[in-house]
Amino acid sequence: MTGPHSVDRALALLDAVADAAGPVSAKALARQVGCSLSTVYHLLGPLTERGHLVRGPRGYALGPRVPALHRSFQRQLGVHSAVGTLLSQVRRAAGAETYFTAYSDGRITVVDTTAPPADAGHPFPPGPETRAHATAHGKVLLAQLPRAARRRYLTDHGMARFTARTITDAERFEAELTGVRHRGVAVSVGEADPDYTCVAVPLPGTPGRALSVSLPRAGFLRRRDEVTGVLTLAATAFPTVPE
Repeated sequence: MTGPHSVDRALALLDAVADAAGPVSAKALARQVGCSLSTVYHLLGPLTERGHLVRGPRGYALGPRVPALHRSFQRQLGVHSAVGTLLSQVRRAAGAETYFTAYSDGRITVVDTTAPPADAGHPFPPGPETRAHATAHGKVLLAQLPRAARRRYLTDHGMARFTARTITDAERFEAELTGVRHRGVAVSVGEADPDYTCVAVPLPGTPGRALSVSLPRAGFLRRRDEVTGVLTLAATAFPTVPE
């Protein structure tokens, strides 16, 4: 197995363990990644030795190195140490999972969330946001960009259709973002996931940052004003996040 291919397989194993609801056996990983059991053990060795994974009686789970990497990622992105605390406060006030999302160097990333890591069914997990045009946080961040940069982003990442409600026409999307800038809030009702609505606001004084919540579509209409009010108030108290 060549060097780059080996690295790709090792990262696939790490992703498989991260996406699992609990510890995963080597045999299950071999089936999932599509390689021999001996190859899996060969790749799991360094991942375990470096602390990215730990081996227990029921299989492999994420190791202590992973949260350290996440903290480093947040530090390099300029995330204030108090962000996690404020997200938890917003979750309690809004009664909905809360997210901090950022735009940087042509990428949109869900940096932090109150959603449980084991909740694989949750619509917006931490990491690269590949459905930005269909999410409220993506709309807020794209609305802040100059039109040329926004068009470049949409050309690079596309405007795939995820549900019947997803906006895939560039001009219609521009009109949507004009409304976002005017209202100061973005809403996505079943555009990225048919069962979820998300609401987002920009963070004052910190371009390229958004605060958002997600909740089931069924409860959105009766709680729209309440949730939007919580977000707007929280955004004014959000810690200053340097560029």
